[in-house]
Amino acid sequence: MSPVKRILVPIDFGSPSSEALGYAKTLAESLNASLDLLHVVPNPYVTDPVETVTAYRRVSPEFFDSLAGDARTRLDAVLSAEDRTRFKARSAVKIGDPKVEIPEYAKAEPIDLIVMATHGRTGLAHLFLGSVAERVVRMAPCPVLTVRAEEPAEGDGT
Repeated sequence: MSPVKRILVPIDFGSPSSEALGYAKTLAESLNASLDLLHVVPNPYVTDPVETVTAYRRVSPEFFDSLAGDARTRLDAVLSAEDRTRFKARSAVKIGDPKVEIPEYAKAEPIDLIVMATHGRTGLAHLFLGSVAERVVRMAPCPVLTVRAEEPAEGDGT
């Protein structure tokens, strides 16, 4: 087993990915590892819920450039300047399917560990929405630590 020197944290800007980032920061600190933050802007294809038919949609390249630029700005704000230095953090934005782009990034950037959130969907929600985390676990070239999002407290409206 090789030492963990680079940890990838896919970020979708939701609270579950913030929880995963917290785990990753703790691990990076104890292992003296660096952090790579990755956000994937969904690709210009429209895919049906069971991924059997893909239809092309005319979307201007400027639209995706704008989304990627916004994502870069938001990704830069995820870590403080102090944390960016302490964790030798890198940020990347890709356009595509997260299920594909996350493992591809891990292969291209010699990542030693992926720490990512899972929403813990079950039943029909899992069948129709799929699981990015599940696919990443199967396709990643390195170990994957999944962090299950905390269930909202009953009656908190979320």
